[in-house]
Amino acid sequence: MAGFINPENEGDLQAQMEEVEALSSIYGDEWCVIDEAARIFCIKISSDFEEPKLTACLQIILPPDYPSAAPPIYQINAAWLRGSERAKLANSLEDIYVEHAGENILYLWVEKIRDFLVEKSNSSDTVDPPENVNVTAEEEMDDDDDDEDVPDFRTLRLNTENVHLFMDQANDEEIPPIKHGNTITDRRSTFQPHLAPVVTPRQVKMVLEKLYENKKIASATHNIYAYRIYCEDKHSFLQDCEDDGETAAGGRLLHLLQILDVRNVLVVVSRWYGGILLGPDRFKHINNCARNILVEEGYTASTDETCKSKTKRPKSKKTR
Repeated sequence: MAGFINPENEGDLQAQMEEVEALSSIYGDEWCVIDEAARIFCIKISSDFEEPKLTACLQIILPPDYPSAAPPIYQINAAWLRGSERAKLANSLEDIYVEHAGENILYLWVEKIRDFLVEKSNSSDTVDPPENVNVTAEEEMDDDDDDEDVPDFRTLRLNTENVHLFMDQANDEEIPPIKHGNTITDRRSTFQPHLAPVVTPRQVKMVLEKLYENKKIASATHNIYAYRIYCEDKHSFLQDCEDDGETAAGGRLLHLLQILDVRNVLVVVSRWYGGILLGPDRFKHINNCARNILVEEGYTASTDETCKSKTKRPKSKKTR
């Protein structure tokens, strides 16, 4: 929503800013700003101290006329949430919007989802989220139920005069192919890169979940990742990174992807700690792993070619 703002929406924008500020104060690190200009936010919600502990991620986009005339665009990410339960939760959120039309409702939505998680945790038919499935490192990471784990976007239809369609993503989106690179070992610590072509944040989530189904990868001390997705309509990048306990490693990895000008790719580097501190060398190994697999998969020129011509535009690999 950068640029010119319709004067009619100034009140809505002010209300959004105040709501976001309040939610950030209430939820702290659980509240995440994905794209402030586009009014895209995310919050991680959990069932607190209930066992088994369930989590869900609520992604929202605030349209220019929210809250006065439109509901937030939303997506609920939770691999264990599907079918009738997903519909039940979505209907609850829609009921809240209808009841509080014209008001700020994000806090009510978050707490409704939290109540749903607590209720689910306490129910007798609760099934643990499918994380860290015990499979051998050599097994292919296939799953016939992947389509059921893909979250969908809800379309909220209030009446024929005021219909607001949520982002419509194809539900038949497949998990991108995952490549595993060569390892680097130093003083008993081992590093291994993994790469997948991605064009949506949902694909990033799908790849990460699939990687964690591998017992060996799930047992790594750190799984550092970074991704860059080029948005052609906005001529900008959607990008993010994760340290996974290796402080500053994710940011360094993302910086490497930026320097190489690669796009539509997710790179994950697993590190198995060997008991001996490596100091700054660990960052060198992480980035070298990432660079090697990017070169091998054709996302950028070789190291030698890059050194010879730093002004040459790196090659971008096309994805589906």
